[in-house]
Amino acid sequence: MITTSRLVFLHLHKSGGTFVNECLLRFLPDARQIGYHLPRSMIPPEAAGLPILGFVRNPWSYYVSWYSFQRQQTNPNFLYRILSDDGRLDFAETLRNMLDLGAGSIRLELILRALPSGYSNQGLNLPASALAPIRDTRLGFYSYLYRYLYGGVGDSVRIGRMEQLRDELPALLTAAGQPPTEEMSEFIAAAAPRNTSQHDLYAHYYSDKLRELVAERDAEVIGNHDYRFN
Repeated sequence: MITTSRLVFLHLHKSGGTFVNECLLRFLPDARQIGYHLPRSMIPPEAAGLPILGFVRNPWSYYVSWYSFQRQQTNPNFLYRILSDDGRLDFAETLRNMLDLGAGSIRLELILRALPSGYSNQGLNLPASALAPIRDTRLGFYSYLYRYLYGGVGDSVRIGRMEQLRDELPALLTAAGQPPTEEMSEFIAAAAPRNTSQHDLYAHYYSDKLRELVAERDAEVIGNHDYRFN
């Protein structure tokens, strides 16, 4: 979470937030980081009422990016290890396990036991108490994070699409009363992406059945932001 005198930025996991965090902290003198991946409910009182900015991405793309990033780590996180049986399962099997966390999966209990009791300000930064409500929601993991982080979408929350971040971030900042400087605009237009993973086009990872399961479980994000499988 980044706060300034004019706005709050919430960092949704693997959705362009690392790039935006760096941009805001580098170019806005009053920007300060408050925790990591913290939800809207934890905005400090002095920032209450400010415009809230965030980004989202195509859920089909998110799952491929998350899986590929963790698979490429020397020490992947416990979420990946539990869902993939310590890397033995392929993308499709791992994703089915992930999508079933809100649909009665016994793996949810294993993950809740592995999660910390409080915020650690690193990595996933999701305490057990924050993930436990996914139980029986039948929400996709990404849609659950989206709902948890942003707390519902309203007039005070302006969410751009990561796929158009370089175009949408300046517009979001301007609408919040913080138009980017020339130097900031140059960074947004030309700086390299941050925290990326190597993978093929996301559509290549999905069977028809798996694509439809994401469409069902992540219908909230897909519908709110007009995403399509492409």
